[in-house]
Amino acid sequence: MKMRKGPVKIKEKDGASRISGFEEVVEGYCEQEALEEAARCLQCKNPTCIAGCPVGIDIKTFIRQITEKDYAGAYVTIRQKNDFPSMCGRVCPAEYQCRKTCVLTKRDMPFASEEAINIHFLERFIGDYGMTRELAVPVRDTKDFSRFRVAVVGSGPAGLCCAGELARQGIRVSVFEGLHDTGGVLRYGIPPFRLPRNVLDFEIDYLKRLSVKIIPNCIIGRTRTLDGLLKEGYAAVFLGLGAGTPSFLGITGENLCNVYSANEFLTRVNLMSAYRFPRTHTPVNIGERVVVIGGGNTAMDAARVALRLQKMGGMRPDTTILYRRTQVEMPARRLEIEHAEEEGIKFNLLVKPEAFSGDEKGFVRRVRCLRCELGEPDGSGRRRPLEIKGSAFELDCDLAVIAIGLKANAILTKATPVLKVDKYGDVVVDPETMETSVKNVFAGGDIVGGEGTVIEAMGMAKKAARSITKRLLGKS
Repeated sequence: MKMRKGPVKIKEKDGASRISGFEEVVEGYCEQEALEEAARCLQCKNPTCIAGCPVGIDIKTFIRQITEKDYAGAYVTIRQKNDFPSMCGRVCPAEYQCRKTCVLTKRDMPFASEEAINIHFLERFIGDYGMTRELAVPVRDTKDFSRFRVAVVGSGPAGLCCAGELARQGIRVSVFEGLHDTGGVLRYGIPPFRLPRNVLDFEIDYLKRLSVKIIPNCIIGRTRTLDGLLKEGYAAVFLGLGAGTPSFLGITGENLCNVYSANEFLTRVNLMSAYRFPRTHTPVNIGERVVVIGGGNTAMDAARVALRLQKMGGMRPDTTILYRRTQVEMPARRLEIEHAEEEGIKFNLLVKPEAFSGDEKGFVRRVRCLRCELGEPDGSGRRRPLEIKGSAFELDCDLAVIAIGLKANAILTKATPVLKVDKYGDVVVDPETMETSVKNVFAGGDIVGGEGTVIEAMGMAKKAARSITKRLLGKS
């Protein structure tokens, strides 16, 4: 019996050289590599990987189409469920979703085993195939559009996904974005070395080809109101606001200079091109000793960005991640953790920051921490970090980035008291329809479920789009 080959390793730029800039790290599969990886798929009678995908891509079919070299067909198959294959193939946490449910992953593992099919890399291969060849996608003739108009608030993954789903049904869609450029967290939160801007721009341009109208610099709740949108004639509204308010530690010294939230730090660098200062107008401070507090993807992004800024500024890269648990409990993607380690980022684990201290000018200079040990599991299912008495120590730092999560932005909800929210400030929806307490107003993404993944936000957006379509057009 012929032994099945192991997974095809993805090509990446060298760890030492790639920190000199913001070029993409993962290079993707070539055709032969994609064919070899696709050939590993067992083509299960009951493909459990599909259930692991929040948007329900027919993974079994598109992988079979790759083995048949029907790349255009695979592109159509993915596009039936996912408008953004090149993007999702790069940023989806597949090891916690489709790859984790692959039959080649052992049961009860917290994330996918190495033997699981690299579904995300195959999706990226097909997405890039379609992008570089500008494969035709169905674009509805504007004469065929319905009389209905829908407003989408926010141009992050949830908003863009909902807009695409509605536009394909012939519904006129306007997307309102508070910032000057589209993409939401895809543009201001994820660095170009993970999601190149030409890929993001291509995916958004696809929506424009579907006649989706983008309206930037418009904050709903300030520039316009939710009630105003409905009175303007929009038959429905989808809220894809995301979670834009940073969480803080609540410890002494967080107001010192050079203590950033990850939200501000990454927005300055990614959206406002601070890494090109003074060629661009947005500066960002960078220190010789940087600490990043947190263990999620945002923490990895912030640390890897800081490391590059140190290198580009002529400094010796010295960036450390502080996390209360061990690496096993980190919610970040395994791939991002590996990349951070390869690039020289230090991990100081089982550590809890207790206070920042600064100099006479008000700039942060040190962080005092306590060592921790793991106790019993908490509500997240992970073992709770417990402080060890008498374990206090200090670390030098002249820049700190706090990356411990985001909360709902309250601008819209405070301006709309009739919109029901929970104790966290997240919008309350009917889980079956995604409709809010206000009739014909729907919501999805981080504004509903708290901070989650790109593909989870898209899954909620697709559900909301189906409800809106059924409400307006009577389609199931």
